[in-house]
Amino acid sequence: MAESLPQTYDDLPDKRRYWPAAPNSADEGLGMLRLLTPEVVANAARTQIQTGERVCLNWDLEKLNPPGFGRKPFAHQVKWVNEGHAFDDEYHFNPQQSSQWDGLRHHNAPAPTPEDPERRVFYGGTTSTEILDPSSARIGIAHWAKKGIAGRGVLIDYASYIQRTKGITVNALTRHTVSLDDVLTIAKECNITFQPGDILFLRVGLPTTWDNMSDEEKVEYSQQQTPQHAGLEQSERVVRFLWDQHFAAVAGDAVSFEVYPPVEKEWDLHHFLLAGWGVPIGEMFDLEGLKEIGTEYILPWFIWATEAASAQTLITQTARGEYALRALG
Repeated sequence: MAESLPQTYDDLPDKRRYWPAAPNSADEGLGMLRLLTPEVVANAARTQIQTGERVCLNWDLEKLNPPGFGRKPFAHQVKWVNEGHAFDDEYHFNPQQSSQWDGLRHHNAPAPTPEDPERRVFYGGTTSTEILDPSSARIGIAHWAKKGIAGRGVLIDYASYIQRTKGITVNALTRHTVSLDDVLTIAKECNITFQPGDILFLRVGLPTTWDNMSDEEKVEYSQQQTPQHAGLEQSERVVRFLWDQHFAAVAGDAVSFEVYPPVEKEWDLHHFLLAGWGVPIGEMFDLEGLKEIGTEYILPWFIWATEAASAQTLITQTARGEYALRALG
């Protein structure tokens, strides 16, 4: 049975926070992934899988190298585990430099009180003290790991649309803003009717942008104090749209899903989605394969599945083991 949510954004008692589950509970840890019930997943599989084509959505671990925000680059070593007989891999990487899910522990939001006007909390009211406590599993990704993430993915291929209609090639490492009007136009062109529990995917073309950059340009990007990223606009209209559709998660091939730095800080989507409503944000997925096997410009529907690492204190979930099965639109 699907969860009964406030129907519209206006029905939310607190627009910035929807925390219905008990603190420290499994339901709290799932956030909006609670919407991926067996019935929702079974219906997606039954109605969407048509051709059985499979596409990997993982971007290479070493692609965004060097990464921005002062993050350490991917490092890989091959070592003998038994000299002359077997090799092992050893690697260091920050999940935020490749395909990954922002977990509910990743981003907090302002929650001021008269006593503490600078107060900030994570989803459910979780504090940084709880997250730094190695014995605390509150809102950790281990809650996702028990069943993984599977459901109906809906692709908004903005990069193809804006190239086709306006001749614009998106530079995904600028503040190119994807408007809600364009998202809705693409959805209408594709005859998309959003359903509760859908996983929204937005393609702006980061892999193409990165592959076309010189080594010098990549280093320059990594050294920027405030990197710029293309993505969805921040506005009250967008926030209303995201709530009213009851998405289980959102994702894209951009570094930050939303335009960064925020154009409208009041409507910072990470604040609403992660800390406010418990909606996971997927970033830097490689959506080029979906584009290639899609219809003329847009592949509207597909089945999405991913595994999640089982470690109770993880902040970010590396996107490994993700795939999409093509559905005919």
